[in-house]
Amino acid sequence: MGVTPREEPPWLRWITTKHQLMMKLYKDLKVKGLIQTSRISQPEWNIRIPGAEPEEHNPVQSVHENTSPGYYEDGDFILGGLFSLRVTGIDNRIVDGFTFLFKEQRTVHKDLTKHYQHLLAMVFALDEIKKDPHILPNISLGFHLFNVDFIEVKAIESSMSLLSGDFPPVPNYNCRAEKRNKLMAVIGGLSPGISTQSSRILSLYNVPQISYGTFDQSLNDRVQFPSLYQFPMSTTALHQGIIRLLLHFGWVWVGLVVADDIRGENFLRGMSEEMVHNGLCVAFTERVLEFSAERDVDMRFRERLMTINVIIVLGDTYSLLRWSFRVVCDIPLGNVWVTTSDWDITTPPIRGLESYSRLGGGLSFSLHVDEIPGFKDFLQSVQPAKYPHDIFIQDMWSVIFDCPFWQLTGIRKLEQCEQNGTLETRPLRVWDMKMSPQSYNVYAAVYAVAQALQEELALKMEEETGEKSANLALYPWQLHPFLQKHQLERSVANKKAVNEKISSTKFDILNYQSLLNDRKAQVKVGEFIYESHNNQHFFLNDGKIMWPEYYNETPSAVCSKKCPLGFSKAAQEGKPFCCFNCVSCPDGEIANQTDMNHCIKCPKDQYPDKQRDQCLLKIITFLSYDDTLAFVLVFLAVSFSVLTALVLGLFIRYQDTPIVRANNRNLSYLLLVALMLCFLSSLTFIGQPNTVTCILRQTFFGVIFSVAVSTVLAKTFIVVVAFKAIKPGSTLRMGMVTRFSNAIVFTGSLIQVCICALWLGTSPPFPDMDTRSEFGQIILQCNEGSTTAFYCVLGYLGFLAFLSLTIAFLARRLPDSFNEAKTITFSMLVFCSVWISFIPTYLSTKGKPMVAVEAFSILASSAGLLGCIFLPKCYVILLRSDRNSRKKLLEKLPSSR
Repeated sequence: MGVTPREEPPWLRWITTKHQLMMKLYKDLKVKGLIQTSRISQPEWNIRIPGAEPEEHNPVQSVHENTSPGYYEDGDFILGGLFSLRVTGIDNRIVDGFTFLFKEQRTVHKDLTKHYQHLLAMVFALDEIKKDPHILPNISLGFHLFNVDFIEVKAIESSMSLLSGDFPPVPNYNCRAEKRNKLMAVIGGLSPGISTQSSRILSLYNVPQISYGTFDQSLNDRVQFPSLYQFPMSTTALHQGIIRLLLHFGWVWVGLVVADDIRGENFLRGMSEEMVHNGLCVAFTERVLEFSAERDVDMRFRERLMTINVIIVLGDTYSLLRWSFRVVCDIPLGNVWVTTSDWDITTPPIRGLESYSRLGGGLSFSLHVDEIPGFKDFLQSVQPAKYPHDIFIQDMWSVIFDCPFWQLTGIRKLEQCEQNGTLETRPLRVWDMKMSPQSYNVYAAVYAVAQALQEELALKMEEETGEKSANLALYPWQLHPFLQKHQLERSVANKKAVNEKISSTKFDILNYQSLLNDRKAQVKVGEFIYESHNNQHFFLNDGKIMWPEYYNETPSAVCSKKCPLGFSKAAQEGKPFCCFNCVSCPDGEIANQTDMNHCIKCPKDQYPDKQRDQCLLKIITFLSYDDTLAFVLVFLAVSFSVLTALVLGLFIRYQDTPIVRANNRNLSYLLLVALMLCFLSSLTFIGQPNTVTCILRQTFFGVIFSVAVSTVLAKTFIVVVAFKAIKPGSTLRMGMVTRFSNAIVFTGSLIQVCICALWLGTSPPFPDMDTRSEFGQIILQCNEGSTTAFYCVLGYLGFLAFLSLTIAFLARRLPDSFNEAKTITFSMLVFCSVWISFIPTYLSTKGKPMVAVEAFSILASSAGLLGCIFLPKCYVILLRSDRNSRKKLLEKLPSSR
């Protein structure tokens, strides 16, 4: 055996030293009979304590003694393969106080027979290339395939064996007889851990390695893994696909379960952000440790599952195998599992367990792969006799065809296996004829390497003389430029396994159905195509989905039930936003959709109905002439106006009588006209408001009332001054008194006119709508514009009334025949009482009552003036004419002294 030394990296010296010590110990133990080979593809050190077990009942499940370092087939160039076909558990044995760290006794917990398809896909691809005259003509491709299980140490050891060409490996040496390393590339591994550890060895010699597992962002670092390649996949595409599925069914309260590794952490971070962005909530997150012998059920996690219906799971069959066992055996719930194809739930976690109704009904996102012509026929033709050098096929065959056990040892009787059986007949729990995405990646990876070899050979033929020896003088590192300038792609149509860029990512959405009959397990119910964030295509046929047996309809996944119409969400303290209480909408607001975050206000011209789920048009209302209240006010206004007109006519008819002439009859005429207009001014408050009526309401009322009150003030002044003018020796003349009283009326009215003019010039009244005072109504009213001006008008009237009341009260004891002070005092008391009561009443009412209060106050105060001042005089004129004579009045004049 030729040995060609390589330049040894310093860090590998400890491996060489350790390996030499282990080899020496191995030989010593083998001589003593303490070590024997197992049924695994690469011999492991199965330590047996002498005398512990009968030798004829060796518990190790060995089907043949084969020390071959893997499945090997020679060729001009060799492609290595690292596959994981089983799950094993560590059973450390201590011999003479020494624990074997690199070689432990491992018990097979689970044969992942479906993973054997990955290895067969590589064999099939190489057979096709061998038969294809257009790819690598006159050049043969061999292979060297290893089973590393899911053990990183075995991945390191197998990678070193691929480099040295021997097993056990000799680090940094080529032990091949031809003294030439024909290894050009390695396909593997399935998990990030296997790919990482093998890459650290293969990258030292620039050997290209193509991982056929799911894309992992952590392996995309070209500095740490310069020779490692992956099949690219947009992680965003998977996130978006799951989000679209959750939104489609309205699942807003879901749990996230991931394998406890970097890929799981990246998925948790990215998925959580996308869920929050789309209004979805993470009920809980669970990180599942890698397969171990621990059997205690996490009670906290079990309680979580009891409160949630939908769970998203990211992980592979290996990392979730023990967790699958817990779910199936310990959790009697019908949860809906949303997974990826990496976790094959059709594979029972332990032998003999066929009840998968608890995992049925789940949905899976599987990368879409095209059908490879001839692959299914190839699988149907696979038999142990056809591949006698395949050291893995007997082990897989014994499990797939369920060979009988020896009852005492558990060793399978291979002679009783169905050697001529076909894989197509086997149940889905142990074999699947449909090509998996991982097998597709292996197939595509082989073609990618073959294409890179062909391009490199073509380049060499142009540079060299064209001799075959020159063409075959290739090194693994020479393939990197061809692999780096392209991105690996899963499409291998027309035998092209690479493309310059990935145009889109397509997922098939599968539904797990009828798992008990092993026939109709994965049914395609939809698909998701992701090209960009703004260009996505989602299709799902709800009618084809079979939900778990616990559900008769589409399951729900919410923390709180949807809020009905008329209710909005109110967050629960300390809980995510998906958990909320439903509260009724406040006044003036509605919720016209279910599950609204906030109620919406109705427009000003609308109001909510009793259920507060829709807005209704408000009724437009005002104090119209059709209202009973308005009719009463009109009747009173007209009646008092007519009465005032009759009094005026009566005074004109008896204008020469003493009682009419007393206290200036012209002022009486003016006061009666003013009162009549006051009564009529109340009519401006009735009917639909407009610009004219709004201006006249307050200003006309203010001016007319100021005239009336100023006239009363003038009459009061005349009572006082006139009594003093008739006294002997008085210099006052009645003409002077009359002119002064006219000045009082003019001045008092002019001041009010100025106030109203200033009001109209700055902020005049205008028509307005009151949409809030009355529920379901829009009240048409007049807005005073300037509230200050409005109260100035009322305040000035109050000042005139108070002044008249004061003077009249002081003059109440003058002789009766000439004295109106008593009647003016009573009239002013009535006037002031009405308007003092008006202000709080006016401020406390809204809408039509407010307008009616002001109109009633005008009528009441005007009627008070009319009744208290003029009705006594009308009584004398009509019924006591004997008192309305000059002689009678002279008798009551005060005697001179």
